Amino acid sequence: MARAITLIRSAALSDVAEYAYAATAPAEARLIFLAGACPLNDDGSTAAVGDYAGQAAKAVENMRVALAAAGASLQDVISTRVLVASARRQDLGAAWAVVRDAFGDHDVPSTLMGVTVLGYDDQLVEIEAVAAVLDQ
Repeated sequence: MARAITLIRSAALSDVAEYAYAATAPAEARLIFLAGACPLNDDGSTAAVGDYAGQAAKAVENMRVALAAAGASLQDVISTRVLVASARRQDLGAAWAVVRDAFGDHDVPSTLMGVTVLGYDDQLVEIEAVAAVLDQ
């Protein structure tokens, strides 16, 4: 299947970032705006309490389900914002490593943010995403 998005890198910017700096989608692409993927189990309880990496993995799993329901996959994501309830860089890094690994070579533009609190009891991670697909 043809992908709608193009990841953009710039030799004029640092190559330290583990993601593309920009992405585009053609005008005919259908955009998919996902609600923040939360680390919730089917029964509504928070998964992996106290575990940043575990919660990131569950949020990615739930994001995959939401994307599939919209006719998309991780390869169709054009950008992400990863929210981590912590002021500690190592906690942000633990969550980011899981998200980065889930996307593999599809290193979409991303923002990693430490926040004070998230919406569910014991929630440490949430992942916002936008995807673009070409319907055929």
